[in-house]
Amino acid sequence: MLHRVIYASEAVGTTGASTLSIAQILGVSEANNRRDHLTSCMMLHGGQILQVIEGGRNDVDRLMRRLLLDPRHTRLRILSDTPVPTRRVEGAMTLCPDPAAMLQRIGLPCISRITAPQAESILEMSLAA
Repeated sequence: MLHRVIYASEAVGTTGASTLSIAQILGVSEANNRRDHLTSCMMLHGGQILQVIEGGRNDVDRLMRRLLLDPRHTRLRILSDTPVPTRRVEGAMTLCPDPAAMLQRIGLPCISRITAPQAESILEMSLAA
């Protein structure tokens, strides 16, 4: 059975603040996700991170344990953790396009107050784009 976890967190320091740091995060994450048979979509906006992770329960849990210890994140909160029949996210690690526009479409100025239903809406918009 596959699982989907959606979490939000605050980036620490310069995490995600430059094109280089984003490229480094995506490169390492893509390699790790391929190794662990995970798929993922990430949104970075205003020092906040929103990520959807899909895969086997053990693989998702192992990644979440690493993220909870990762010094690039703080205030990590799990918005949703559910079994799913199929993957919705296809890539090992993709970056959500135009986060400001997507947040605006659901009426939020930032990720920090996002709810699980709003995160699901962003996922659907991202997949439809």
